Amino acid sequence: MERWVPWGQRAASFVALLAIWQAASLLIGPRLLPPPATVTAVLAAEIGDGSLPYHVAVTLARMAGAFVIAMLIGTAIGIAMGRLPRLDRFFDGWLVLFLNIPALVTIVLCYVWFGLVEAAAIAAVAINKIPTVVVTVREGARTLDRDNLEMAQVFRLGRVKTLRHVVLPELAPFLLAAARSGLALIWKIVLVVELLGRSNGVGFQINVFFQFFDVASILAYTIAFVIVIQMVEWLLLRPIERRASRWRR
Repeated sequence: MERWVPWGQRAASFVALLAIWQAASLLIGPRLLPPPATVTAVLAAEIGDGSLPYHVAVTLARMAGAFVIAMLIGTAIGIAMGRLPRLDRFFDGWLVLFLNIPALVTIVLCYVWFGLVEAAAIAAVAINKIPTVVVTVREGARTLDRDNLEMAQVFRLGRVKTLRHVVLPELAPFLLAAARSGLALIWKIVLVVELLGRSNGVGFQINVFFQFFDVASILAYTIAFVIVIQMVEWLLLRPIERRASRWRR
């Protein structure tokens, strides 16, 4: 019975959220805040005609491309800056600069420089994410166990094997932290990218619904996409985290 208590608490919390939503809809008005039943009906209709799955899939594809690019480039730069103090001092100012450039500015510039094309959209998202990956991985690279690195040198593992068997396992918590924060950041930026310059995707659909003041559809697409992101967390990131941390036991 004790094992089911947390699930009961989560269910009670969800029911309370729905009750608050329903009460707020009655207070504010269904036009400004449609009740849960209306949003659920819209969600079912959008899934039924295939519109929602198509636009969610397009957005996820853009997210995946930008995520992979940002993680690969950010991890490489972060490890280099964390292990080479001179390189870190030289590029630290650059990193601070890119961290503080607004995402909207990067998106607009990419569209101006490269045009309203798919590559510009993915590049804009990746550029916004790379600095945060660098910061997280750099901190992890600074804390690498020197004894393990010296042992790898003694056994002449080579750079590739040292990276694979020593560096990356120790960096796993930092990489997962960067992945989680990146997932939360990237999907929000992707929606802005789609709203400004793409003809499909969740962001584009939300822009269309905004023009018609269709709050129910906006909420339906938002809820659907949040559910998809949570599934990515539960089905992908958490299993990877458990697998990556087995060596610590």
